Formats: sequence, C-alpha cells, structure tokens
Amino acid sequence: MSKFEAIRPYYDSEVNDALAQHADHPMMKAIMHFTFPDVPDDVWRSQLLRTHSIRDFQVNFIYQAVLKVLERSSSGLTTSGFDKLEKNTAYLFISNHRDIILDTSLLNAVLYENGCKMTTSAIGDNLVKKPFLKALAKLTRSFIVHRGLSSRAMLESSKLNSEYIRDSIFYENRSVWIAQREGRTKDGNDMTQKGVLKMLSMACEDRDLAVYFKRLKIVPVSISYENDPTDLLKMPELLAKARSETYVKDKNEDFRTLLSGIIGQKKRIHIALGDVLNQDIDVIFQEETSLNRQLQRISEEIDRVILSNFKLWPTNYIAVDLLHNSNEYANHYTEVEKQAFETRFLSGVDKNNPVAVQSFLAMYANPVINKHKVLIS
Repeated sequence: MSKFEAIRPYYDSEVNDALAQHADHPMMKAIMHFTFPDVPDDVWRSQLLRTHSIRDFQVNFIYQAVLKVLERSSSGLTTSGFDKLEKNTAYLFISNHRDIILDTSLLNAVLYENGCKMTTSAIGDNLVKKPFLKALAKLTRSFIVHRGLSSRAMLESSKLNSEYIRDSIFYENRSVWIAQREGRTKDGNDMTQKGVLKMLSMACEDRDLAVYFKRLKIVPVSISYENDPTDLLKMPELLAKARSETYVKDKNEDFRTLLSGIIGQKKRIHIALGDVLNQDIDVIFQEETSLNRQLQRISEEIDRVILSNFKLWPTNYIAVDLLHNSNEYANHYTEVEKQAFETRFLSGVDKNNPVAVQSFLAMYANPVINKHKVLIS
C-alpha cells in the first residue's frame, strides 16, 4: 500500500470502478446535463462507463464542462506565458486562489490545449466531506490536504504532502498545482504564506535546498476574474474579521460557494504564468543564510511575480475610485461599467454600513493597490 494512500488521487486502474459507482449519482447527472444538454443519458453514460483513465475523464468530460462554463458564465478566457512551458516537463504551479474549482480547472484546460502536462492539484479535505465530491476530486487527479489537525499531526501531514509533491514532479514527471496560501483569498490580498514554502522544503531531506527548489521548477500563476460571483458570499466572513470575531462557516457554505463560482457570471478571466524561479533562488540563497529569511524572500518573489502579472479589470479600478471617492482611474472604465458595478454592489451590501462598504470595495481594489506598490518598488 502506498504511503500516500490517504491523500492520493485514483490510480487509472481504479477509475472505471469509481465511475461505475457514481454514474447514477444526481450530481454526476447534473454535471452531464449541464455539459451535454442535447445528449441522451444513455449515450454519455455509456461513454463514461468505457472510461479507464483520469486523462480520458478529464479530456472527454471535465474539459468539455469547463468549455461550457466559459460559454455560459464568462465573457472569455485569455492567457499569457504558456508559450514558455516545455511540453514534457513537470512544473510546480503556485497560484493565487480565487475560486474553489475553476482556478485549477481553467489552468488544466489551458495546459491541455497547449499540449502540456495537466496537474495533480491540492484540495482541502473540508471540500470533500461528501463521498461523491471526494470521488470527483480523486477522478480529477486532486490530492487531499488535511486541515484542522493537532500540531503533531499537522507536521506529519505537511511532510506527507511535501513528499507527494516531490515524487509527483521528480519521479512521475507530473506537474503540481498548489495555492499560495491556505484557502481562497477573500479580501483581494494575494500574499504567499511562508508556511507553504516551509511545507515544500520538508521533502528536501539532505539535498541542497536551493538546488531542490530549482528542481521543483516553481512557476507563479496569476488568475483574475473581472467579476467574482462569490463576492457577496464572502461578506459575512469579512465582516466578522473586521469585528475581530471568529468566523464559523455554515454547514453547506463551501458547497454553495463552489456552485456559485461555477454558474455565476465571471465576465472576463485571465491566467498569466510567470517565469520559472531559477536565478532568483540563487540570489536569495547567496544573500540570506537563515532558512527563515530564505523562505520569506522566496515567498516575496512569488508575490512580486503574481502581482506584476495580475490582469486588472474595470471592476478593480472602479472599486479603488469608489473606495477613495476619487476619479484617479476613470480612464480605465466607462460610466456604464461603473453604474453596473454600483448596481451589483448596492444590491447586496448595506450602504449605511461603512465597514461592509469598505470590505466589499477592498476585495476588488486591493489588487490595484498591491500591484501599484510592486511596480513602484
């Protein structure tokens, strides 16, 4: 039995049995009816039951579902930086994280279209409590990150995740996706947690750490949505944070957020890949001697690349001007766009609650503010 048994995706030899077990699940039917609205159930079901690998499931079903999501709930996806990837090379994509499902699904769709290796992707165990969702995650090559553990158990879990990432890249030549932080960004501040780099370092063992990080081929990823369909759903947590209160999620909150992210209107989307971190790592390890500072500097470099490449939309600029009661960025949007943003904003936020107003606007404004800081530095 693999030491990764508790976190790994399905092996290809397990895929057909898993699909047979879940083919008639209401959620599987909903996915198929959404993706293939004009295809009779017996046709897609027959193809599903002839599927024997994760790649076939991803290409024939999940990729088609992503295309349908883009068609129905976006104004299109643009990309940059994918031409720099080598097709048969495994990378570690470290990304800002805005949407539970789409961030990785869109990245893998573009990787597939460019003939590159699709990823095995980290997913929190809080998102796969239901048996069907866990099976779907394993069918799309996700590996599970356990949360809410004791300090000792968390250390062991982090080391296991680190070793899984290392083995996937070094020995299976499989790219990996992880978020730059635990959980999605709620307030628009895309900042890499140093703990993510510490987790990655745990599988280095007695290797030279600088060489090890370079071998991982870290690629910072910036994903931006012109409209966040889950923005209003984030408000209770942001307001609790503003009041210095502990926020407790509703039982089905993650699931509602997942669905809203998929079917809600996103308008334009952009994914940008940075260069592989290489010489930057050499410089950092030459200038810093303590592990703490080395990991902090790498985190800051990932942030710099993600923010520099982050595609800003009219919604971002409108939010800054509304937040500051100014017209500084008025040349980046039209009056029609501003009115549409204000209508959405005021439909779900109490304009008489200054904390709510500021929290919502900051969600969209912070990327502009943070990118400006990076560019002037």
